[in-house]
Amino acid sequence: MIPLKAVVEALLFSAPRPLSTKEMLQVLKAGAEYLEEENPLPELNQIQEPEIKAILAGLAREYTELGRAFQLVEQVAGWQLTSRPEYQVWVRQLFPELRPARLSAPALETLAIIAYRQPITRADIEAIRGVAVDGLMQKLLDAGLVKISGRADIPGRPLLYETTQHFMEHFGLKTLEELPNATELRQLPLPVMKPEEAAAASNPNEETTSGRTEAVENPARN
Repeated sequence: MIPLKAVVEALLFSAPRPLSTKEMLQVLKAGAEYLEEENPLPELNQIQEPEIKAILAGLAREYTELGRAFQLVEQVAGWQLTSRPEYQVWVRQLFPELRPARLSAPALETLAIIAYRQPITRADIEAIRGVAVDGLMQKLLDAGLVKISGRADIPGRPLLYETTQHFMEHFGLKTLEELPNATELRQLPLPVMKPEEAAAASNPNEETTSGRTEAVENPARN
């Protein structure tokens, strides 16, 4: 008899991306149907997501208690086995081409503003930072940490920006509420810009931001 926990562990080990409990449930039941009479796990026909979640929680706890070099983490897209942070300096030597570029302090500050106040316009970001952020926004967009989410319903219809799922996975977050002091910081009022400053900040120079505007306005063309 194959332990159900071992099957779940095999799926996690083999998956190149996070797996949701729903996906695991589908795979487990599909495997049971494929095996038919030879199925070594007859209970798979009745298994539900809560049981899979319990197994995942048990595995995560087991890896921690045993002091393994890897961990089971729950991300936005699902569960994934990853090496522990303290071993990253060695793991990265295996994949030098995948070594992430470091963000500058201004880029990190801009990213933090977006994370805490999203969706947010470029004008509001610049009002908080006090400087132009065109180049920084482009870097964050290119890195896949930020995306255009639409347009604000205010004069000029400036673009709105928010963080991506890649941002959540990169920083190990399941929800934005896990950001430190998220609730308090979102309630702080934004600086008030003068009308002429707001008009300049929402000037359609941002229409050229990585050519993504039309994709937001006309998704059917892509």
